[in-house]
Amino acid sequence: MDTITHGIAGALIAKAAFGGRDLVSPGGIERRRLATWALTVGAVFPDSDVLREFFSHDPLLIITWHRSITHSLLCLPIWSVILAALTAAIARWRKWESPSFLALAGIYAVGILSHIFLDLCTSFGTMIWSPLEWSRPAWDVLLIVDFTFSGILLVPQWMAWANENPEHSRRRAMLLWVIFTPLPFLVSQLAARVGAPVSGSATLLLTVFAAVLFLFPLVRDWGLRVPYARRNRIGLAAATAYILAATYAHHAAFGRIKQFAAQQGLEVQAIGALPLPPSFWHWDGLVRGPRGVYEVRMDLSDDLLSSRTAKSAEVIQRTYYPDAFPNSFIAAARNLRQVQEVLWFSRFPVTRFHMEGDEAVVEISDLRFASVRRDRASSFTYRVRFSGDGQVLSQGWVRR
Repeated sequence: MDTITHGIAGALIAKAAFGGRDLVSPGGIERRRLATWALTVGAVFPDSDVLREFFSHDPLLIITWHRSITHSLLCLPIWSVILAALTAAIARWRKWESPSFLALAGIYAVGILSHIFLDLCTSFGTMIWSPLEWSRPAWDVLLIVDFTFSGILLVPQWMAWANENPEHSRRRAMLLWVIFTPLPFLVSQLAARVGAPVSGSATLLLTVFAAVLFLFPLVRDWGLRVPYARRNRIGLAAATAYILAATYAHHAAFGRIKQFAAQQGLEVQAIGALPLPPSFWHWDGLVRGPRGVYEVRMDLSDDLLSSRTAKSAEVIQRTYYPDAFPNSFIAAARNLRQVQEVLWFSRFPVTRFHMEGDEAVVEISDLRFASVRRDRASSFTYRVRFSGDGQVLSQGWVRR
């Protein structure tokens, strides 16, 4: 999950479950606002491991270091105590009203745990048992960048802020409506650029929904009747429902790809159903066999519109990505430490080989991160370039 969404989730949890208030508001820092800051910082903290990249020239840190000890369940108590001690010291120095040390440690633990949980829901893999074990569990339920989920987390907090003060509710609601109105159009354009177009009707529906969401509560001051904490609790419940719905959709998609593998008689080495934008109706089924990877892209919404008979007669649309035939250059590449780390990280690797003049090029792509558009390469493609006599000329991630 992206770091911004982690922070938004932390703030929502603080407001819904710990009596937190808005991060920024007149009146300075008090106990409830500090609780929100602590949980938000805790929810963002695990991604602080990327700071190491600023002090290192190792391009493989993204797979060997990111989402390791700062994302570890085993190390969670240590980080919680350290962050609580720092916060308590700052609060004493600034003379802020603060929760007790134990309460702060608990709040930070919840924030870090929320980060670990949401990262587990994605397909990247999270080393939750490091440093004892360096495996990468991944549940493949949510997109790493999921605009719908981010919106579900953020909108209730906006609404609570807009209707918190009767004197400012109308102006704030109008401001949020003006800000939110163009967002569906911007997201649809972004989705179209990556090959996941959002229909015009869906974009229009979201725009109308925004108007109803922010302006309807102004009628007879209805919005003022819903308490601040209750709005955030509704938002937290909606986010939980979204994850559960995505989990159910993943179960259905995984069942379909397993059925495909069985029908084709494939020798399965790895199998998975991964989310595709723009919504949890879309899934990418992947099966790794001895000589390549099969891909089946699924739209579960089609299943709702088709009968069981139509499903059984459905022609399966699939793509096969074969590995290049073995040769001395591929064997040499696989013996490189960096390539071995790439293969350790990859769940659905495909090896490609071609010649560019007198130079041999070996590429390993993890189809787990394949672009929605089939004409674009995976965002995790590692390339090794050899001279004709087998010397390594260069190696590194392919920049798109």
